[in-house]
Amino acid sequence: MARMSVGVLRGGTSNEYELSLKTGAAMLAALPEERYDTRDIFIDKRGYWHARGTPADSARILAQIDVVLNALHGGVGEDGTVQRILERAGVPYAGARSQSAALTLNKIRAREILQKAGVRMPRAVSFTLGNALTTGEMSSLVFSQFGPPYLVKPAQEGASHGIRLATSLLELPDMLGDVLDAFGSALVEQYLQGQEASVGVIEDFRGEELYVLPPAHVITPPGAAFLGFSHHQEGSLRHNVPSSFSQGEKKALADAARVAHRALGLEHFSRADMILTPRAVYLLEVNAIPGLYPGASFQPMLESVGSSVQEFLEHAIRLAMR
Repeated sequence: MARMSVGVLRGGTSNEYELSLKTGAAMLAALPEERYDTRDIFIDKRGYWHARGTPADSARILAQIDVVLNALHGGVGEDGTVQRILERAGVPYAGARSQSAALTLNKIRAREILQKAGVRMPRAVSFTLGNALTTGEMSSLVFSQFGPPYLVKPAQEGASHGIRLATSLLELPDMLGDVLDAFGSALVEQYLQGQEASVGVIEDFRGEELYVLPPAHVITPPGAAFLGFSHHQEGSLRHNVPSSFSQGEKKALADAARVAHRALGLEHFSRADMILTPRAVYLLEVNAIPGLYPGASFQPMLESVGSSVQEFLEHAIRLAMR
């Protein structure tokens, strides 16, 4: 029987390039050779596509592929660009469609949708370079709504890239200026202290329309005030699954992950990052492309229910081919 040709997109133009290479490598390694003809489709930092180590037109590469697994974290991999290329080529692919992916990557727009759906999130104020305010005026506006400390986040970056922690109002203007200059938009978010959790969602898995994996308790390195980009790069995070969360906390985490997945119109799978305070569960953000790189939470969550990256990917391929 002919093997299915599976293209794995990895690399890309975003700051998560190295993480994407690792997630793609995990995908390529997990699919058994006797059933799948895997193709490593590399996109370099300039956006050029490569197949078998040779630059080539994306349409020509995709013409030889039955289905695509997208390992492009951030940037063109999650802002709808690659999804539109795949849709134009008529190639089935796993994961969110172009509009939902773009919406999820944009923290400002995603917040609006999630809060309308009743999802509890930290208080936040957003700004762009188009705002006719100085960073001092922006900071005063934030302070009038909630006090420090603050997390200042780029609006369209993943894996905690570019986040700054302002422990006082005095630090906020400079940090806002840094993030706005580097990324063009910023989200100033209320800093909540609590236990961080990661929750995976898979559609039509094990007889459930929306299967929620057991939450992973995210353990950051000693002394870390918040989860940063370097922790993802270095693989220095620990994920305890099963977690020590109470049954009530686990239910609240699962409910929030389901609501967020549906509200953002995501498809096939997603991963939600949350924080548990003594008072409540808060959603931080949702990822349309869960990481499979060393130190990411999705693999431990799969293994906690007796599953594996291979089973997950084969299920994702079936969802894409439907």
